[in-house]
Amino acid sequence: MRAHHVDRPADLDAVRESYDRVADDYAHMVVTTGVGDIRSDPWLKASIDAFADTVRGLGPVLDVGCGPGTVTAYLAERGLDVSGVDLSPRMIENARRLHPECRFAVASATELDLGEATLGGVLGWWSLFNLPRDVLPQVLALFARALKPGGHFITGTHVGDEDAVRTEAYGGVPVRWTTHKWRPGRLVDLIEQAGLRPVAELRLPAGEEWGPGVVVMAERPG
Repeated sequence: MRAHHVDRPADLDAVRESYDRVADDYAHMVVTTGVGDIRSDPWLKASIDAFADTVRGLGPVLDVGCGPGTVTAYLAERGLDVSGVDLSPRMIENARRLHPECRFAVASATELDLGEATLGGVLGWWSLFNLPRDVLPQVLALFARALKPGGHFITGTHVGDEDAVRTEAYGGVPVRWTTHKWRPGRLVDLIEQAGLRPVAELRLPAGEEWGPGVVVMAERPG
C-alpha cells in the first residue's frame, strides 16, 4: 500500500489510450519541427536550466509525464540523476528509442510510490493538466512529501478558466481527454497548500502553436 493515497481519475484509461494513439505523431513532431522541445523556446529552456542548477546535487530527479523523454534527456545531459515516467506505454517506447541512455518507466502521476524526502526535484512539465481538479491537489501533496527539504518542483501548464474537451489531436488523431486550464494565482495557491513555497513564476502569452501558459517553480522548505 502506498504511503500517500491519490484518487484514481475516472478517465485514466481513456487518457492513457489516447496518448498511446498520438505518441508516434507527437514524438515525430518534436524531433522534426522542434515544437514541444524546450530548446526551441528560450524562456522555457531558461526555466528548465534554472531548475537544473537549483536541484543539482540534491538527489534524484523525477520527470512525471515525460512523454517522449525530451526534457528528461536534456536534464541528463546537464548532469542530473534523472528518470522519466509516463502514463502511456507507447510514449515510453518512444522515449527509450530516442534516448536509450536514460531511464524510463510506465506510471501514472496518481500511482507513484514515492518515499518521503527521497527526491531532489520533481517536474510536472505540461503533464498534469489532464488531472481532474480534485485530484491535482492530491498529486501536488504527493510531490511535496517526496521532495527533500530544499528540493524543488517545477510545473508548466495551460492558462484559462475552462475545461477543454479534446476529441482529436496532433494531425487529427481521435483522442478523449480533458485539458483542465488553471489561472496562475489559483495554481500557486494549490502549490502552497501542498506545502511548497513558490520561488518563481513565468507567464507566457499565447503563441502560434499553443495558448497562454504559466511556469511555476516551488521549494520544499528546509
